[in-house]
Amino acid sequence: MDFEGVFELLVDRARGSGAFKRNKKPLRVKVTSALIYQAGLSCRCVADLLSLDCETSYEAVRQWFHRLKLILPKPQLRYRRTLAVDETKLKLKGVQFYVWAAIDVKHKELIAYRVSWVRSSLDALIFLGEALKACVNKPLVLVDKGPWYPWALAQLGLRFRHVTFGARNRIERWFGLLKARTKRFYNNFPHNSSLESVRSFLETFTGLYNMEQGF
Repeated sequence: MDFEGVFELLVDRARGSGAFKRNKKPLRVKVTSALIYQAGLSCRCVADLLSLDCETSYEAVRQWFHRLKLILPKPQLRYRRTLAVDETKLKLKGVQFYVWAAIDVKHKELIAYRVSWVRSSLDALIFLGEALKACVNKPLVLVDKGPWYPWALAQLGLRFRHVTFGARNRIERWFGLLKARTKRFYNNFPHNSSLESVRSFLETFTGLYNMEQGF
């Protein structure tokens, strides 16, 4: 779906939903700010840009982006042949944490993510369990050679295959988009963030990504 299609669909979903507080700022401005922020500008840059027409604060832009998750579609329960999973490192106030993600290889739909302070077999088990909530079956799972996966996959009765390239490129591309976005703040979520706000950011980021894929 192109930008205009996503924009109009979001405005339509937001109208009457209660996702945004009623004030003098037009609904279309709020949705525009969230999409521009998703594209890569900082909250302050988006606020400065919008202030050319109406005074906007960077904190308002941040809140609008996070509230957008309330109207974004969730992954639907469906048959999924193959999932690709991976994890990456980011930082929160200078402290390293991990983002896990699973994508439907055929449909390019991001169906689950998780954030954790450590990378362990237990974290992998919880994350994979979340991914299965969007599956009516037990799909083949494509993994790298991370030692935290085999035990977790065995506990869930999932078949898996070690793959470095090929079909796992789907999840690598998604992480590339995420890193390109977080690069704006040096892959380090700022001082006023928490792990919960990171989850909120990822929920909106993922929901918008899936809408662009047509979900």
